[in-house]
Amino acid sequence: MSDLLEGLFQAFGLIISLDPALYEIIWFSLYVSGLALAYSTTIGIPLGAFLGLKRFFGRRLVMALLYTGMGFPPVVIGLFVYLMLSRSGPVGVWGWLFTPKAIIVAQIIIAFPLVAGFTMAAVMGVDPNLRRQLLALGATNWQATIAILSEARVGVVVSIIAGFGAIISEVGAVILVGGNIEGKTRTLTTAIVLETGKGNFDLAIALGIILLAISFLINFAMIRLQGRGTV
Repeated sequence: MSDLLEGLFQAFGLIISLDPALYEIIWFSLYVSGLALAYSTTIGIPLGAFLGLKRFFGRRLVMALLYTGMGFPPVVIGLFVYLMLSRSGPVGVWGWLFTPKAIIVAQIIIAFPLVAGFTMAAVMGVDPNLRRQLLALGATNWQATIAILSEARVGVVVSIIAGFGAIISEVGAVILVGGNIEGKTRTLTTAIVLETGKGNFDLAIALGIILLAISFLINFAMIRLQGRGTV
């Protein structure tokens, strides 16, 4: 118990003193996860809206693939990206393996199905008569789609938060494709694994506290948004 308390005091000391090694890892994690989320959102929200609004041949197959992606083990995604980016892989000439780009690619694949899937569910939850009414009043397809997304905005924002929560806390895929290289590809989760193995419990606990704080803020925002949606 005394070792835990000592580790906690040392961890808070690192956070308060703005330890450079600690904050370098934090900012890198936020950078790669934020960039991956931006790409996932750019692709996922339009696709989710399209699947929620349109009926076409093969739609159920696409939805099944999307739902499968939402529950796909991240470490398997990491393995897939590793094989694609390795020297013998189809895009190995890019030289992205063990770089931030590889981490971003893996995180995009993890977050994209969540963003698209939750957006689709939110759009499908909007009254289908709304689109018909808007079109009957002279709105274009684009204007009607924007109006529906506005109605489903709480679900859309929750989809973005869920995507970010999934990638900021991911460890297996990130280690596989990033290599956990100090100063280059070390994130919050991979650093916790490394520092714990090295016995640097103060830094590991500090990183854990930061990660828990980020996760709490994400979940708190999601609860607030869901609460507003039920008012």
